[in-house]
Amino acid sequence: MLHSLIHTTPNSGCIFALDKPKPQGLLDSKKDTVIPREGNNQHIAAHTFTFRELAAATKNFRQDCLLGEGGFGRVYRGRLDNGQAVAVKQLDRNGLQGNREFLVEVLMLSLLHHDNLVNLIGYCADGDQRLLVYEYMPLGSLEDHLHDIPPEKEPLDWNTRMKIAAGAAKGLEYLHDKASPPVIYRDFKSSNILLGEEFHPKLSDFGLAKLGPVGDKTHVSTRVMGTYGYCAPEYAMTGQLTVKSDVYSFGVVFLELITGRKAIDNTKPHGEQNLVAWFKPLLPNQEFFR
Repeated sequence: MLHSLIHTTPNSGCIFALDKPKPQGLLDSKKDTVIPREGNNQHIAAHTFTFRELAAATKNFRQDCLLGEGGFGRVYRGRLDNGQAVAVKQLDRNGLQGNREFLVEVLMLSLLHHDNLVNLIGYCADGDQRLLVYEYMPLGSLEDHLHDIPPEKEPLDWNTRMKIAAGAAKGLEYLHDKASPPVIYRDFKSSNILLGEEFHPKLSDFGLAKLGPVGDKTHVSTRVMGTYGYCAPEYAMTGQLTVKSDVYSFGVVFLELITGRKAIDNTKPHGEQNLVAWFKPLLPNQEFFR
């Protein structure tokens, strides 16, 4: 099933620009093979589900099972026949993000395993249906706990914020240093950091992930993709992608954690809408940003 998926001709989409699909399929050459270095993180095949199974798990994708909605489509809470709680992400067939992101996510999360990466349980590719099945993260996303929180909800305390930052950093470190070749996440943001019990963070949504440079190469050249406010300016200007692009995005999320402000907030006065631009003058040493 997965082999046949790899050799379909996928559509592609993103926030900034459309990326042309590879004519021979996705990740189908030796140089594109991701092999985790750690012996206890070997390839674990994702389970294949039928559309009927996932419709039953989500009560026919009922509105009261809806967890959220993004560029890929809608995410529903579900329960499998064995009683396991899951999150089911259904591709919006009219959306910008399409089959290419679906394929990347299945391949990446089938090969990469870490305590700070969300677990992919399986996927569905019945006909034109594309769905991903993840472990259920009961506390939602970091964004849910940072921004627009209701008055009756307590904000995150400092220790919890630092715990989330440290866990998310470990997830990035695994992608950059333990995977071979390195994996550049490319969409690190607060809404993609999901929280489990006791606010344990896991990175999710790998549809924009890209294999990093190998050998003597310093970067990979690619169309600019990501989310405005989190994207590294040098990548946005040149299209040259490195692991440092993820590090910049981590810095933006860290600023969100310590200030409580959004990366981009159009309700703020002019000059304060971009978090990084607002924060830069507050630093005593501007060398950090040169």
